[in-house]
This record gives sequence, C-alpha cells and structure tokens, in this order.
Amino acid sequence: MSDKTVKLLSTLKLQPVVPVLIIEDAKTAVPLARALVAGGLKAIEITLRTEAALEAVRLVAQEVEGAVVGAGTILNAAHYAAAVDAGSQFIVSPGTTQELLDVARQSDIPLLPGAATASEVMALREEGYKVLKFFPAEQAGGAAYLKALSSPLAGTLFCPTGGISLKNAMDYLSLPNVVCVGGSWVAPKELVSAGDWTGITKLASEAAALKG
Repeated sequence: MSDKTVKLLSTLKLQPVVPVLIIEDAKTAVPLARALVAGGLKAIEITLRTEAALEAVRLVAQEVEGAVVGAGTILNAAHYAAAVDAGSQFIVSPGTTQELLDVARQSDIPLLPGAATASEVMALREEGYKVLKFFPAEQAGGAAYLKALSSPLAGTLFCPTGGISLKNAMDYLSLPNVVCVGGSWVAPKELVSAGDWTGITKLASEAAALKG
C-alpha cells in the first residue's frame, strides 16, 4: 500500500461520516468546522462549488485545531493545485480523468477519486487506487449495488457519497467494503445561516457515534 493511500485511509478512518460542505460565506467556515470537530468529525470536505470555497479551505487549515480539511468537486489540474495551495490535506473528485490522475501522481496530497461502475473501479485499480469515492451513491444503485461489488472487486474500499443521510448511513457503513460515508446532513443550510453551531455539534456527535 502506497504512502498516499495510507495517509488517505488514516484520514477517512477518523470517523464514520465525512461532512461534505458547500460554503457560501467564508466567514462561516471556521465556526462551522470547529462545531464539527467538537462533535467528533475531524475530517471535513469543502466542495469547490462556490467562490468562497478556497478561502474557506485556507481558513480552516490555518485556524481550526484538530481539523483535517480536504477539497471536493475537484474537476481538473488547476482545481487540484489551487486546493493544495489553500491547505487541503486530501482531494476528492466526483469522477476521474487522465488529467486528474496525472496531477495526483505528481502531488504529495492524496486523491479520493470518484467511480460509479465496475469498469471505472477496475480502471482506477489499474492506476493503483484502492480507496475510492462511490458517487452518486443512492442514484448509482445504493448500498445493494456496492455490496454486489465487494466480492468481485475485493480489496477496494469506498467512501459512498450522494443521497446519504442519518436514515440510510448504516446501510452503507455495515458493508465490508465501506470505510466511511460522506454526507451534508450534519451541516444543514438553515443551521449554518442561523449560526447554530451547538445544533451542528449535536448532529456531528450523532454521526460520529455511528458504527460500521
């Protein structure tokens, strides 16, 4: 197992649920991340879907003790470089391109590449990847589909993301090929807007208590 794979796995094994965040205002990033860490969710994915995302990554990396911040929705080499420059400790992509694989190979920061089919998983295994994001999880076949991959593609671990909530998280976490899940339910927009960090810490604590 490569050093980068070990590094990525150590991050994903910090908790059963990795928060997947869309941050509209960078000012909320630090209190939000602190609330999540206080609830036991140290590994945090901030998606590059807003103009505030890179600044949010930078602030969390610099100011939130205990947080392991990563950047998601990385689509190309420029995104990858900008996210690493901002302080990302892991990179997440919804799918995979040769451009992403090439830049990831040159970087010390590990990539969690997205895959949704057996063929995509096999192609990534040939590139040396054993830890993948299964996305969009529910829409691509859900826990039953992922369970079906566990035997023919043994040795591959997944972090399913997409359509996962407190209600169905255990369907995935109980699978032998799932290391953790990604979810946005731990930081609902209304609580972030209201600055209800105590409420977010409570949701994070519930998520952190889930056991596979």
